[in-house]
Amino acid sequence: MTSTPRIAIHGEVLPFLTDAIAAGGGVVVGLDGEPEGLVLDHGNDKHALQEVLDATPSIRWVQLPSAGIESYSHALAAYPDKVWTSAKGAYAKPVAEHALALTLALFRHLPERITARSWGRAAGTSLHGLTAVVIGAGGIGIELLRLFAAFDMQIDVVRRTDAPVPGARRTTTTEHLAELLPEADVVVVAAALTPGTSKLIGEAELAVMKPGSVLVNIARGGLVDTDALVAALAEGRILGAGLDVTDPEPLPDGHPLWDERRALITPHTADTIEMIRPLLGERVEINVHRLALGLPLEGLVDAHAGY
Repeated sequence: MTSTPRIAIHGEVLPFLTDAIAAGGGVVVGLDGEPEGLVLDHGNDKHALQEVLDATPSIRWVQLPSAGIESYSHALAAYPDKVWTSAKGAYAKPVAEHALALTLALFRHLPERITARSWGRAAGTSLHGLTAVVIGAGGIGIELLRLFAAFDMQIDVVRRTDAPVPGARRTTTTEHLAELLPEADVVVVAAALTPGTSKLIGEAELAVMKPGSVLVNIARGGLVDTDALVAALAEGRILGAGLDVTDPEPLPDGHPLWDERRALITPHTADTIEMIRPLLGERVEINVHRLALGLPLEGLVDAHAGY
């Protein structure tokens, strides 16, 4: 049976969200209109979410605007039995594209060439035939496999379980990460940040990476031990690091990473607001439509696992 879901918006009521809700077969209502669903825009007041849920018991589904859910942990903990969905997987293409761009830039020594004022030496490495370790098998990880396959790369995937990932040479769990790192030319961090993955790449992991390898993090800064990375780069233990996220974030002025020539840092722009609003709109439309039909929603969050 099809219903017309009543959906409220937490944050600014923007046309791309109202259009998506209508396209999915829903109707936008205020919090006093007994909404079944709550859609968050990117500029929502995260601290007020729990208060909204406290005051609006009719809400049974919450759509978060980001793939990471750590900013909403208090509300999730207070209401673990509500249906929570995130944008995980929705932004995979632009983020994976950015990871590829950082990887190519580091191997082609572009950070060095951008600041060069003389011809310099010939240097650079092709991605063709290299080995990559991709940590995380969500939407971004899967899209990276597709992009890296164009370069005939050997790709190993590290994830929560060892269930095979199509396109990967090997799939294993984080307990075996250190066994893969010595073979890897590229290590891309694309996992969720949870208590179990905090500082997943630390001093021990960096110590066993190849001297000519690169580390790319487009997930969350806390997945990498920043102090250990600073030391590894300063000592030339790896070729370089491409970071779209840092810990702390924003990275403070004067931090040693800003002066590290082997570090290429972008300010969390793998998915800009202009890129992701249409993609969030697609996720909202799909989920409102599925809610109307009583079907499972996309991007379901495991409140206990933290993603």
